[in-house]
Amino acid sequence: MNLPLATRLPVEPGATGRRRPERGNRIAGGMLPSRRIRVLRLIGPAFVAAVAFVDPGNFATNITAGADYGYLLLWAVLAASMMATLVQYLSAKLGAATGGSLAAVCRDNTTTPVRIGLWLMAEGVVIMTDLAEFVGGAVALHLLFGISPLSGGLIIAVTTMLILQLRLRGRDAFPVVVIALLFAVTVAFSYLMFRAPFDSGAAASGLLPRFDGGQSALLACGIVGATVMPHAIFLHSSLVSGLKGRAVALRTPAMLTFLRCRPCTRH
Repeated sequence: MNLPLATRLPVEPGATGRRRPERGNRIAGGMLPSRRIRVLRLIGPAFVAAVAFVDPGNFATNITAGADYGYLLLWAVLAASMMATLVQYLSAKLGAATGGSLAAVCRDNTTTPVRIGLWLMAEGVVIMTDLAEFVGGAVALHLLFGISPLSGGLIIAVTTMLILQLRLRGRDAFPVVVIALLFAVTVAFSYLMFRAPFDSGAAASGLLPRFDGGQSALLACGIVGATVMPHAIFLHSSLVSGLKGRAVALRTPAMLTFLRCRPCTRH
């Protein structure tokens, strides 16, 4: 006999109705994974969402800022990264707490005109993002191997479709491939960072927010826009919500504030 989840979790002595699962309990016909395993299962979606931080838009804006203004806009890079980290954390928290993606939560808690507006915004973001990735990939292949931009774009398109097939066939291989590609980018940038000269004094002064004309202010806006990416916010919540059933008991009292604040009626 399969008992409901609420009846199968023991209540600790002195607790006031709060049930906490113990290691080794059976939930939905399986053993409850340890906390370490449950946390490790969240790392895959986190790395997949982290790709948004190393896309061609980030490369273009940050490299341009360094080439034109040195360390002047380092504060903008740091502020954008901190802002994106907070937003991605909230996105993952929403997916773990509600079991649904940000798109699904918006659909269930907004009126029809708002839903249509959000959908159109998402479609526009997807088009603009894909355009930057394909053009950036084609330019990279041309610079590295002399491949024509048209052929490079086709190669990027085919490679993207193959990687997405891993996502459609299962959730295990897709994060592994993405993490491997992200690791390759990390190694390349680490190598360049140690080869390039570093001025600690200029870097420290770059943490002071300031501009050098209107062009630097415009470039700072580009840095923020290239780092806080809407598609990554939607993606992170979707990947975490897809772990439901495999990474059980992830909810905490803080996460459940999402459920308490969530309206119960649909518009």
